[in-house]
Amino acid sequence: MFLVYEYLENGSLFYALSIDDEAVELDWSKRVNIVKDFGTAKLLDPNSSNRTIMVGTYGYIAPELACSMVVTEKCDVYSFGVLALEVSMGKHPGELLSSSGAQYVMLNEILDPRLSPPTGQKMRDIVFVALVAFACLRTNPKARPTIKSVSQEFLHIKSPIAMTLHEMSLIELKNHEMFLGGEY
Repeated sequence: MFLVYEYLENGSLFYALSIDDEAVELDWSKRVNIVKDFGTAKLLDPNSSNRTIMVGTYGYIAPELACSMVVTEKCDVYSFGVLALEVSMGKHPGELLSSSGAQYVMLNEILDPRLSPPTGQKMRDIVFVALVAFACLRTNPKARPTIKSVSQEFLHIKSPIAMTLHEMSLIELKNHEMFLGGEY
């Protein structure tokens, strides 16, 4: 499967985000749709025998695997959160995932600078993607949503925050009440 990406007409998502011309082609609407397609992928064939095994790329694997080596759905949810941020930022979030200083960073500061800042509905959609991403990246796996609840949210996108991108800090996104309250 990994070898096939090199032969796909439009290449991989990594390729599209790493080449400036390709990244600009992925406007905010397309990026939101990419995240929605990844987020709803588990719903496409509920009768299939999906199995979760320890496979993944460094930087996308949930931190609890280092201690427990137990793979759960919440590990997939974490990986989805990393992917959602990567699509929004135009690059892997890297240190942003573990940096406590990142709490003082504003959302507009992490978005892909190769695109014009999103406005209107696109801005609300990007805020929604960020809210979902940070919920999926919670340190405690039990505090993360299930991929099913993420999929349901994406079917009815609504941004519950009325602030602009430069007024919204990452700590506000991380602590937002979306998906708070335990197991989902």
